[in-house]
Amino acid sequence: MPADPTAKKTPLHDVHQDLGANLVDFAGYLMPLRYASETAEHQAVRTGAGLFDLSHMGEIFLSGAGAGAALDFALVGELSPMKVGKARYTMICAPDGGVLDDLIVYRLADETWMVVANAANAATVRDALIERAAGFEAAVDDRSDSYALIALQGPRAQSILEGFTAAPLADLKYYAILADKVAGVDALVARTGYTGEDGFELFVDAADAVALWRALAAVDGVVPAGLSARDTLRLEAGMPLYGNELTAETTPFEAGLGRVVKLGKAADFVGKGALAAQAQTPAGRRLVGLVARGRRAPRKGYQVVTSDGTPCGVVTSGAPSPTLGRPIAMAYLDSGVGETGLAVDVRGRREPVDVVALPFYKRS
Repeated sequence: MPADPTAKKTPLHDVHQDLGANLVDFAGYLMPLRYASETAEHQAVRTGAGLFDLSHMGEIFLSGAGAGAALDFALVGELSPMKVGKARYTMICAPDGGVLDDLIVYRLADETWMVVANAANAATVRDALIERAAGFEAAVDDRSDSYALIALQGPRAQSILEGFTAAPLADLKYYAILADKVAGVDALVARTGYTGEDGFELFVDAADAVALWRALAAVDGVVPAGLSARDTLRLEAGMPLYGNELTAETTPFEAGLGRVVKLGKAADFVGKGALAAQAQTPAGRRLVGLVARGRRAPRKGYQVVTSDGTPCGVVTSGAPSPTLGRPIAMAYLDSGVGETGLAVDVRGRREPVDVVALPFYKRS
């Protein structure tokens, strides 16, 4: 399929072309799906280090004396008590409790916060934040086009990055951030990621992206990785993907993520009434992990069926797992459905599956 001529290019576009990446349209951007083998890229992240271009993500800043209070009102989490240098996973919901996007929020200074949104939802999140912050002493500034985001993920990530920065990486905890130079480039260094491995996400000026990428990629064993590997890595780690496990028709409680909804915070927030009501009633469906007994992989949209073939759920994400060596999936099961005798309808053939706890994989 020819590329959409209106698709945006990240600052690393020419680098990906030079590497022979298979570029696809993703969330309005031309992004590398894979460079060679997505399985090899996946395994590199699990055993060494993989390098990702995430420059399509949105970076939206809130600043001012009321920025923390504005975020408390706009999002389901309680952000204002966060310490400078910390990060938190949270969500922005509609008044009916449906998820508009899942986010990571970083507190960069006393009155400065950075909200990182999924690329496809960045404009929605920005517009919602502008609207919801209107009653607070807070300014919203979308700087997505000014930033590039490069992720170095895998068990070797810290030792590799230490060769390029004097930042105290050993002291940087999970879900924390600091500012320092990396390979001579000013960067925000966050210990966050979407792979289930240790690693770092580096926010830099778009003009510095190529130099930083090339410096890191020159290290022996660092493997560029594309969207395909990122998807199988996050699936093994049981991490939700917006548009699959999370949608505007899905609430955090249905997705098994009710812990991010802080109903007890002092501030009112958008969606509180609907989410408070749902917290008191059983969810109509629940998100589970599935492991196939055969070799055919469940895919998004496939029906989960009972032993007599009655539809009882739907697969949201599925793929062969390079780490487990078996097909895995996440799926929503209808309320009251048991966890035995289930199968997935794979193109007219019932493939038996076992229900398992998420995540499928957890690093030691």
